[in-house]
Amino acid sequence: MTNSLPAMADIWQNSLNWLPNPQQEQEFQRLYELILAGNRQFNLTRITAAEEFWEKHLWDALRGVAPEGRFMRSLLEGAGVIDIGTGAGFPGVPVGIALPNCEITLVDSTRKKVNFIEEVLTKLSLIRGKTVMGRAEEIGHHPLHRQAYDVALIRAVGSAAVCAEYTLPLVKRGGLAVIYRGHWTDEESTALQNAVNQLGGRIELVERFTTPLTNSVRHCLYLRKVATTPGDFPRGVGIPNQKPL
Repeated sequence: MTNSLPAMADIWQNSLNWLPNPQQEQEFQRLYELILAGNRQFNLTRITAAEEFWEKHLWDALRGVAPEGRFMRSLLEGAGVIDIGTGAGFPGVPVGIALPNCEITLVDSTRKKVNFIEEVLTKLSLIRGKTVMGRAEEIGHHPLHRQAYDVALIRAVGSAAVCAEYTLPLVKRGGLAVIYRGHWTDEESTALQNAVNQLGGRIELVERFTTPLTNSVRHCLYLRKVATTPGDFPRGVGIPNQKPL
């Protein structure tokens, strides 16, 4: 018996003002099955139960690009999106499924994860998705990637200041970096403000919300790129984590 994801139509509609069409539902299901199969070969995620996967990997990924419950206009219009440290493909692959006009670039520094994501993109026919293997500190200086994206996504990678240093150099002026977080405090906002000021950004929104099944508190931080990032950012490999801004 195949593990089946719950449909959750009411929650999609009420929380995002959006409903997956039948093809998107099939792609979410296929993604789930590919993750379960991949987990048997190497550790992709500890989240494998159907409802937990739906909430923590699918809904959470899409809620992050829907501030105040609506998809960002730039994403609806086919923005260029980069997902830094994508791991098993989150949040980037669900975003690519839900917003098929977007160009999604999925970045990870681990070859086996990049290979897995390439397999996922092929099997889901996500022709606007591509992978890059590398470290954010290096990709941020590459002319193909620097200040090349409308939206940068980052989840579960270091402190917020580190996430800002990884993402803002990749975003065009006027674009957004989206940092997915669990817990968040005013003190963290102060530290992040210092980093963002140096990187050519500003904090546009810190949104607190609860997940629909387990009522877990989550936050998303939206950083608007307002000026060119100075050329010495991001700093060299390992330095942002060792010495956060």
